[in-house]
Amino acid sequence: MSVDHEEFADGEAPAEKVTDVSGTGIPVRGNDIDTDQIIPARFMKVVTFDGLGQFAFFDQRFDDEDNEKEHPFNDERFQGANVLVVNANFGCGSSREHAPQALMRWGIDAVVGESFAEIFAGNCLALGIPTVTASGEEIDRLQSFVDENPDAEIEIDVEREQIRYADRIVDAEVNDAQRKALVEGVWDTTALMAANRDAVEDVARSLPYVSDEHVPDDRVSGEDT
Repeated sequence: MSVDHEEFADGEAPAEKVTDVSGTGIPVRGNDIDTDQIIPARFMKVVTFDGLGQFAFFDQRFDDEDNEKEHPFNDERFQGANVLVVNANFGCGSSREHAPQALMRWGIDAVVGESFAEIFAGNCLALGIPTVTASGEEIDRLQSFVDENPDAEIEIDVEREQIRYADRIVDAEVNDAQRKALVEGVWDTTALMAANRDAVEDVARSLPYVSDEHVPDDRVSGEDT
């Protein structure tokens, strides 16, 4: 099924339009940080994602006796930060959607890094979280800036593909499909399908393995009442 996203007027998109994100940063350094580090598998035995935020980076934050280790997510300076700044190949490993869910529930609204695992970036998009890339040099500079200025505001301009902080403007990159979905407010597939319910029902009826009785038809029921 194809959808013409331009049919949605301003303010009428199925999901919130994410054109920019601003807030304070938190630097997590290291390449190839995988989803098991972001959320250990033993915390994934849940019915819902509620409460996962407290377990983000758990094994990097606590030892076997639950004593705190040095980690940005334990650092008082970064409590309340919502822009995560990482390095290369962040979110690699298994495709668990719990990883971005944990980050979102910890308070992360955007992730900036050198590069991201493709599935991780896709799972972030499904939550409306931009994954924005910049050069290694610029990421190192931003991480150092955040370390030295934990209360400074960072602005992620998804639409213009820029990162702005202090007096610096950094050319960034957002995957074209991700940028379009975020800026137009069509990143939430469930909301998108609900907004195009008639089209979804028509497609369902055209499928030979779906009987009509299993396709709800509000248009028919509405006519009968």
